[in-house]
Amino acid sequence: MRSHHLRAAAGGGSTEPYSGDIAVAHAGSPNISVYPWSSSGFGSKYSNPSTSVPNTGRGVAFSPDGADIAVAHFNNPYISVYSWSSSGFGTKYTNPSVNPPGICLGVAFSPDGDDIAIAHVNSPNVSVYPWDSGFGSKYSNPSTIPASTATDVAFSPDGSDIATVHVGSPYITVYPWDSGFGTKYSNPTTLPPNTGRAVAFSPDGSDIAVVHTGSPYISVYPWSSSGFGTKYSDPTTLPEIQGVSVAFTPDGANIAVGHAGSPYINVYPWDSGFGSKYSNPTTTPQSTSWGVAFSPA
Repeated sequence: MRSHHLRAAAGGGSTEPYSGDIAVAHAGSPNISVYPWSSSGFGSKYSNPSTSVPNTGRGVAFSPDGADIAVAHFNNPYISVYSWSSSGFGTKYTNPSVNPPGICLGVAFSPDGDDIAIAHVNSPNVSVYPWDSGFGSKYSNPSTIPASTATDVAFSPDGSDIATVHVGSPYITVYPWDSGFGTKYSNPTTLPPNTGRAVAFSPDGSDIAVVHTGSPYISVYPWSSSGFGTKYSDPTTLPEIQGVSVAFTPDGANIAVGHAGSPYINVYPWDSGFGSKYSNPTTTPQSTSWGVAFSPA
């Protein structure tokens, strides 16, 4: 597989910018689009998978080693996982023995690659399975389940926390994680203004980003073992309409927001706050970008 590791610059400790792949789950065939990504932005799209995603893609994630890519989607089995390499999509893995109970809207691998979490319609709204080149038996549900349909899920970089966003206040719920759910953290002081659509931790675990319906469409908070800090200022150029997906680059220097209006994807520099938005890709996604992910560095 192509190396995506950051490389030290000659004569100093600085690193070259992240170079890898960016995946977008969306409505409209092929329901998943993956592009190379570099400091120049988007490259030419990879070929579609031979076994198609059966309907609208609503979430996407690369495994930590970059060897697998998971897509949450409409239509049974609601989750599809493929092997991934520098050539693009490989063979689809076998479905879990017990599929999620409804439409899957978000997916995440744990940082060690040992677990895969799925946000979905229908109680318990979030499901987590062991992962080892295939699905294991589902973990027990959290004692306090998300308030309603979970729309996305993310692990903290050290794997000690798991966050879900959902329909219904407080719109985001975070739990400790240790091969199972712990007791829910307190809610943020400033809640997202409406339904949470996607969530991501920064690579160093110091920030947590939530995209949502209702302006400003994205809210980012400091994060620590104590939970949520005070919300950061909004970006100068807001997403065009409701945010539906979010991801940081592995070096933490950029944040991508997928949304429901053209160009369907915005990427900003990130440094404890938003920078000026990057130019749009030459070939934009065809429709709402329900999922976005950068391949591992």
